[in-house]
Amino acid sequence: MAKGKVDFFNDTGGYGFIATDDSDDDVFVHMDDIEGGDLEEGEELEFDIETAEKGPRATNVTRL
Repeated sequence: MAKGKVDFFNDTGGYGFIATDDSDDDVFVHMDDIEGGDLEEGEELEFDIETAEKGPRATNVTRL
């Protein structure tokens, strides 16, 4: 599993991006992929990365 920190999160849209050393691009994350409340910028996460139509997407996301 990859680890990273929330780089940006849009509370209204329920999506954001995770910065990680494992990928050159930020990884997209959606609230459907994690339990609990909204994510906070700088929050540490662990996740799998899958290739999606628009780029890398975080799945199996857990808070650290």
